[in-house]
Amino acid sequence: MAEKSASSTGPRPDSPRPLHSPSGIGVIDKSVMIMDALEAGPATLAQLVECTGLARPTLHRLASALVHHRFLSRDVRGRYVIGSRLAELAAAAGDDQLVSAAGPILLKLRDVTGESTQIFRRQGEARVCVASAERPIGLRDSIPVGTQLSMKAGSAAQVLLAWEDHERLVEGLWRARFTPTVLAGVRRRGWGESLGEREPGVASVSAPVRGPSGRVIAAVSISGPIERLSRQPGRKFAGVVVAAAHQLTELVRANPDANHGLQDADD
Repeated sequence: MAEKSASSTGPRPDSPRPLHSPSGIGVIDKSVMIMDALEAGPATLAQLVECTGLARPTLHRLASALVHHRFLSRDVRGRYVIGSRLAELAAAAGDDQLVSAAGPILLKLRDVTGESTQIFRRQGEARVCVASAERPIGLRDSIPVGTQLSMKAGSAAQVLLAWEDHERLVEGLWRARFTPTVLAGVRRRGWGESLGEREPGVASVSAPVRGPSGRVIAAVSISGPIERLSRQPGRKFAGVVVAAAHQLTELVRANPDANHGLQDADD
């Protein structure tokens, strides 16, 4: 009875099945059928069987694999929902627009702070620098575009993880250099800081960039030697970093081209 009553928030059993032309690769076609069915909302295994016409063992096997790769997830009631990996891939499609908008903001932030600035996006279990503006002279923290860094250390990793769902928070905190208390502070303040987490002697401050529906899609960062940023870099630089992240958020939300590919899974 519980499954039947849940159908109002999931695919209707009498809904028409997707009419894609078969690609000839059965496992791909069936996986797409499952994800298409979930476009209407959360669904139980039984509802997906009725909606897709797939055999229950086949559907369970494919759904489990899609959950493993984060293309699907489970909600608090155990129903299948679209997973976060699709949002990450969609966000990656919008990188060019994000980078174009970020360029002038990173240059201004670099000139105001005198430190190297970066934009990081999460890609799977790593964070990737998609834009940067390096300090032109003197000792600096050089992070070229395309550099992949750990999600286990650094203020940008804190920011990219802090607003994730409970399951991903638990996974992200495993062997991380920061603690749940640190992430709670990031959520409360709206920015993160680190001292020697990623690399000895390097400090950083980061703030979140949000997409049109409020999901964190990137982190704006400054980084440099602790001697210049101080032992409390957030107190010194959080205001300008948060302002830069807010400015980029507003540009992303206002620019239809930048919005394309930056929607989260709830949109």
